[in-house]
Amino acid sequence: MASARTVTALLAGAALLASAQARACSRPLNMVSEEWPPYSFTNEDNLQTGLDMDMAKAILKEAGCTLVTAPPLPTVRRMLLFERGDFNLMLAATDTQERRRFARFSDAYRNETVALFVLARDYAHYAGIGGMAALARGESAVLAPRVGWYGADFARAAPGLRASGRLFDFGTFEQGVRMLGAGRAPLIMGDRAAVLYEAQRQKLVLRQLPFVLHQAPVHLMLSRASTTDNDVVRINAAIARLEKNGTLQALRERYGLR
Repeated sequence: MASARTVTALLAGAALLASAQARACSRPLNMVSEEWPPYSFTNEDNLQTGLDMDMAKAILKEAGCTLVTAPPLPTVRRMLLFERGDFNLMLAATDTQERRRFARFSDAYRNETVALFVLARDYAHYAGIGGMAALARGESAVLAPRVGWYGADFARAAPGLRASGRLFDFGTFEQGVRMLGAGRAPLIMGDRAAVLYEAQRQKLVLRQLPFVLHQAPVHLMLSRASTTDNDVVRINAAIARLEKNGTLQALRERYGLR
């Protein structure tokens, strides 16, 4: 017969296991790696780092979830696999009604700012553009990321720009800034920090046009096909704890964001 001490130890072990299981996500969360500095990139030690990667790692560790990363894939294929549930985590996502058909969203963990940029030497020629409506009425072409949500103004203007042959898309900011430097279009649209980071790397001096195209919180996005509502509950609780203890703010400040 087991001793009282043994029974107590077994019960304590079972309680710890149950507690760990209660904290864990329903399955490992897997995502496709992205080269999107300063938010996600491969460092000199061949490790994925950057603001979003570091914040996601901290949040998922706090939530008791396992993060698995896979090699990069083309953007459109990555989204199709995400909707199907083959990959179930994406970073820095904007919460939209259309995406809620196939995705769940965590609470926000940082803000993003989307703007239009021009080579500094050409700024005076384009400074009068006051928004996407003015751009659509004009004749200037613009470079824009191939996939993503960049605000209602851009969504309204994009079909007309594309129909008139004035919207050129790119897959990575490295490619987009290179296209800008080569004169493919005079304007480039995108996340402010990502555009300026890549421009600095390519030794191009850019200026932002005098308006913000889109400013909104971003979230972790989980595929409905292979995650649960409880996964989001655990992740949100982790975000709240890390905001309260200053961990997320410290990470944002490390990369120059507030």
